[in-house]
Amino acid sequence: MRKNYRMKKTISVKMFISELGEKFSEHVKDRLMDLDIRCVLGRKDKNYIVDVKHVEHIKYACNESDNSKVTEKEYVYGEFITIQGVLYFSKEFIKTPYVMQSDVANKIYDSLTSEEFVFNKNNEEDENENEDENKSEEVILKKVDDTNIDFIIDSILEVCPNVSQKYLDIVKEMTSHAEIKKNNTFHVSTY
Repeated sequence: MRKNYRMKKTISVKMFISELGEKFSEHVKDRLMDLDIRCVLGRKDKNYIVDVKHVEHIKYACNESDNSKVTEKEYVYGEFITIQGVLYFSKEFIKTPYVMQSDVANKIYDSLTSEEFVFNKNNEEDENENEDENKSEEVILKKVDDTNIDFIIDSILEVCPNVSQKYLDIVKEMTSHAEIKKNNTFHVSTY
């Protein structure tokens, strides 16, 4: 499988909407933007699959499967997949040594009434690669639209912690520096 090394691995909700959300309804876009201050979207190999994580990457103690070792992992609150301009919510997503699926993701998925859709993450260009790498990666999805986006976003915001005051101060300082730079930049035209 070819890797796209230029693809940004962590993006804002605004960037996700600008890249893949041209066919989303205005209501879906507005509600997704409610996640923007608290959440960041992470992606691995495919640009159309994003995990919803807290912007400060807060880690929580959790027990490993053998119950002997306690580690710290970051919660993933859901996974969105965009296929041909349509937004879907995934039933299950990748758990790694660094992240774990939040219980809210299952609650959201089970409450969605839209029809289930099975999608194979391997696209045509992957099918020509080595057979060892070409394992079927089917995921079960449900469509996100105007009827269920409010429930999805409200459920995520209910469990995703607010950002810290320190984070807000950093963002405020960054935006004020950007504003000062913008105001002090002048253009000289030569005739």
